[in-house]
Amino acid sequence: MAHTILATDLDGTFLGGSGQERRALYGWIARRRAEITLIYVTGRSLAAMRDVLQELPLQPDHVIADVGTAVYVGDDRRPHPALEAWLDAGWPPTALADIRQILRRHPHLKEQPLFEGRRLSCFYSNPALADNARRELQDAGYDVLLSAERFFDVLPRGVQKGPTLLRTVDALGLPRERVLVAGDTLNDLSLFQTGLHGVVVANREPLLAAAVKDFPKVLHSTKEGAAGVLDALQRMH
Repeated sequence: MAHTILATDLDGTFLGGSGQERRALYGWIARRRAEITLIYVTGRSLAAMRDVLQELPLQPDHVIADVGTAVYVGDDRRPHPALEAWLDAGWPPTALADIRQILRRHPHLKEQPLFEGRRLSCFYSNPALADNARRELQDAGYDVLLSAERFFDVLPRGVQKGPTLLRTVDALGLPRERVLVAGDTLNDLSLFQTGLHGVVVANREPLLAAAVKDFPKVLHSTKEGAAGVLDALQRMH
């Protein structure tokens, strides 16, 4: 049996669906745990994942957190030196101050009270105003990711879930052709843009579905959350 790497978003995806569907997915993986490398790829910070890590019956082998701006490998959640150097290069010590200076001109953006990693996260409600702020921040050298019609994340240029996953897989010597990515919102789009095998679950954000509709390696599952992940995982593994 070939080894499989499941790189999955959490909220709405790995944690989505009914309790029965989640138990079916987690049990299927548990019975094949030696054959599957499990990577959580999430917008949550590591601190915000503590409850998930404590409650889930499965512990991940590696974690990509904060929308791809932080990576923790192994059981001890240690930063990987090669990945740390790459992430730090796009996030200078003045990054937060510089971004906040720009955001003062966009008071409709409300900074999230708690976040970690190399990012600054806000809430937005007006797409047009958010797009104006995005353009200004991109001109200043940062990437901006809007998702779920409310989250506004300012990230280092070229750093999102997808690029970070590729670098993580390569740094750990894992085969790209055996990776399955899974997601449900626009902050997962970069996972599918990697060209890896993927699944968008049935409860996907419409904008994500439209963005990946012509991606040949992406399954558009008719099942929600964990059931959609299990559907794709069974097919691939």
